[in-house]
Amino acid sequence: MSYVANNKTYDPGLAAVACLGLVGVLLALSLVVAKLASQAAAPPLGFLMVSMFGAALILLVVSALLLRAPVVLNRRTLEYGVVAGSFFAIPNAIAFLAVPHVGAGFLSLSFAFPILLTYAIALGLGIEKIRQGRVMGMFAGLAGGVVLSLSKLDIADGTIFWIVLAMMSPVLIAIANIYRTLRWPTGVSPVFLAALMLFGGAGALLPVLVWAEPGVVGILFSSTEILALLLTEITIFSVLYVFYFVLQKIAGPVYLSQIGSVAAIVGTTVSVLFLGESLPAYFLVSAGLILGGTVLFQRSNPA
Repeated sequence: MSYVANNKTYDPGLAAVACLGLVGVLLALSLVVAKLASQAAAPPLGFLMVSMFGAALILLVVSALLLRAPVVLNRRTLEYGVVAGSFFAIPNAIAFLAVPHVGAGFLSLSFAFPILLTYAIALGLGIEKIRQGRVMGMFAGLAGGVVLSLSKLDIADGTIFWIVLAMMSPVLIAIANIYRTLRWPTGVSPVFLAALMLFGGAGALLPVLVWAEPGVVGILFSSTEILALLLTEITIFSVLYVFYFVLQKIAGPVYLSQIGSVAAIVGTTVSVLFLGESLPAYFLVSAGLILGGTVLFQRSNPA
């Protein structure tokens, strides 16, 4: 696909496909690590905040010292970090809190929804044009997510709250996808912007952490198992969000939102094979719809 927005032409090729696969896989793995941390009794919000902050520090060092990219701190970049970070922190906080209740597999598949919402917003703003193949592809992916969600409705009533809460995340993710493109500061590297977003996300979580999990951050460093998972999550975040921003820069927000389809399949498969989660009802139907929708989307290129 290629399109023009904010005087930038987006023309993704093989690099975009490779980034899409990598980011989708890492996104799914980050949820798996979150589930393992929860099983190890790590405080979820503290685990997430420290993971964000640690990854942000690493990316800041990489940007400033290794890539020699300018550290641009002005009103625009600070706004970008705060707003993008907040939009990033809230869905992730929801995911980290919900994963013990609904499972990493279900959360991974919930990420199939943002693509339709992102496309709808992009159409309304004139960033994208209506294309039959893309519309069909995204509705197929959405249908796959709906099938999976319906398969979860036979569980205990106490989990329904967490299912509903988890399904709020795609709306925030879609808004964030559009915001990051429209407000992308000129001349700032993706690595530095990823660091800003992670710093902003950690800052947005801090007051919530103080209220919900006071005095528990020390637990993260008192257990060898939790510390190992924390370092793993920081590493995943560091790589994930560099390529997340690279993908958004070269391909735009709608293409980026396809990472949910990759994360959906990878996350559910890993959760079943390695975390002992049961295979969701109609998983093959759901996976087929999501994969088929992704293929339709990829094949629907502008002339």
